[in-house]
Amino acid sequence: MTWDQMQPLLTQGTLDTLYMVLWSTVVTVAGGLPLGVLLVLTDKGGLLQNTPVNKVVGVVVNIGRSLPFIILLIALIPFTTLVVGTFIGPTAMIVPLAVGAIPFFARLVETAIREVDHGLVEAVQSMGGSVPTIVRKVLLPQALPSLVAAVTTTVIVLVGYSAMAGAVGGEGLGSKAVTYGFQRFETQFMLITVVILIALVTLVQLLGDGVVRLLARRGRAAG
Repeated sequence: MTWDQMQPLLTQGTLDTLYMVLWSTVVTVAGGLPLGVLLVLTDKGGLLQNTPVNKVVGVVVNIGRSLPFIILLIALIPFTTLVVGTFIGPTAMIVPLAVGAIPFFARLVETAIREVDHGLVEAVQSMGGSVPTIVRKVLLPQALPSLVAAVTTTVIVLVGYSAMAGAVGGEGLGSKAVTYGFQRFETQFMLITVVILIALVTLVQLLGDGVVRLLARRGRAAG
């Protein structure tokens, strides 16, 4: 296979991968952030302490984290078809990617928020601050660097998930690697695919680390 033959395949695979990772990240943050906050608020000593709710949410999150993604991907085929109308293609893969990543991200959010100085929370409470105010004005802003790091880690995980999704009809670089690199024994194509995935992960990590350092410097300056 010549470079002219590989280039359009690699370009389309990269675009499909970016599409899947981008939108699944948006859904993951939208679902995992409130879930992680809820785990902290309903825990023992939390602002909304509710042990039954905390236990149920914790069990659901743990089950979601324990399932291997490839099994989850297959198990969600009926649900994906119901939501999207098909279980094949980049858009369809957003559903299992997000469902698989939300529990993972929720735990990272929980850990990040637990690191916030409880004295700040007590100070806002003493001034009559409500729970939503504390979450918006204290917990999320103070945990922002850790939350950005959590998003970075989640995006990297989703890049890996998207490659696995490609093996079962999800398109993207994973699909191209299996179809052209493995099944047609195009070793060069496979290696280039691997290099692109490594480059994507490295770029995401560098961007995430850069944002975390910037937020940390601003926090120290403000303090």
